[in-house]
Amino acid sequence: MIRKGRLFTPGPTQLLPAAQLAMAAATMHHRTGEFRALYTKVLADLKVFIGTRNDVVMFTASGTGAMEAAVSNLTSPGDKVLVLSAGKFGERWEGLAKSYGCVVETVRSPYGGTVTPQQVRQALKPEHRVLYMQATESSTGVRHDVEGIARLLKNSDTLLIVDAITGLGTTHFDVDGWGIDVIIGGSQKAVMIPPGLAYCAVSSRAWQRMESARNPRYYFDLRKENKNGAKGESSYTPSTALVAALAAAFDYVREQGGGDLAAGRELLVNNAETAAAMTRAAVQALGLRLFSASSPGAALTAVASPDGMDSSDIVKAFRNQFGAVIANGQGEMKGKLFRIAHLGYYDYLDTIAAIGALEQVLAELGRRLEFGAGLRAAQEAYAAAAKESEPATVGS
Repeated sequence: MIRKGRLFTPGPTQLLPAAQLAMAAATMHHRTGEFRALYTKVLADLKVFIGTRNDVVMFTASGTGAMEAAVSNLTSPGDKVLVLSAGKFGERWEGLAKSYGCVVETVRSPYGGTVTPQQVRQALKPEHRVLYMQATESSTGVRHDVEGIARLLKNSDTLLIVDAITGLGTTHFDVDGWGIDVIIGGSQKAVMIPPGLAYCAVSSRAWQRMESARNPRYYFDLRKENKNGAKGESSYTPSTALVAALAAAFDYVREQGGGDLAAGRELLVNNAETAAAMTRAAVQALGLRLFSASSPGAALTAVASPDGMDSSDIVKAFRNQFGAVIANGQGEMKGKLFRIAHLGYYDYLDTIAAIGALEQVLAELGRRLEFGAGLRAAQEAYAAAAKESEPATVGS
């Protein structure tokens, strides 16, 4: 059979065709009225997509660029900060904060676990200037309790910074209501375009903190970028093609919501939740173990490799037989788990395809299973989700 390339990884993700066309047509100069209008529209749409009234800043960078900005702009050398870590990206917060001379204290959970509000309550001190965390730890598939942790920081001077690079578009947030001071996203995730844009929404408390923060910053200067963004410009040469692609992606999400971008965002999140529930049901029906069973996210499903089987072989078989790319474990977890993502431009049929391919791959690698068991469980999960989403009828 022919092979059609598919990305089932937690970033980069499958590209939206309309965004690809927009990139191909984006020949405008970035210091023109045409691009300023586009840039202004995208910044406004980002506010709606994130769900905030706070100012939004965008960089031409990977998501890590916005993470670095959230350290360099908000801390001074010697500041005590609290990091929540349960995977590779929590460890990235530690590395970034240490690079800028912060005194880092860490609340840690093992890979596959989540950091609980109870753990944070025990560790949190008045001298912690900032708390850094993930919404979804994409190295393990776990989702942290952002709302519960935000509640602990209410009426404190500790800023809450959330890496939601895989969380936005897969998780429901109340950014302003919960009091998230900086929430970070990236273009290669749920917004369905290539890597290269990082964005963040910044609260008034965070802007005030920048007035006294003494760490150096140049390219990732949030205040400078926000000032230029108000004029429809970026401080430095932006990726005009990616900005055009992001505009097309938001138009698609808006169309899915019947002309309402916020409604489209809700549909996008619910789509990821349903695909994740289908995948988890299938994995368990096949006798496999969910790696993050206690608090799974909707961006991806992490699955422990069956006994005696290297997950690298599963990843390789997906690519060789079906042209599909799933993700191996990262760091110490390589060979021990595989990750199937279901965010962005990914739907019911993609989910069914991924599960069917998983059954084929496992069987060919020697695992005994009943063909169709995972598919049946996924279909039942989908039917249950569809029934829950049906509007109530009069008299019901």
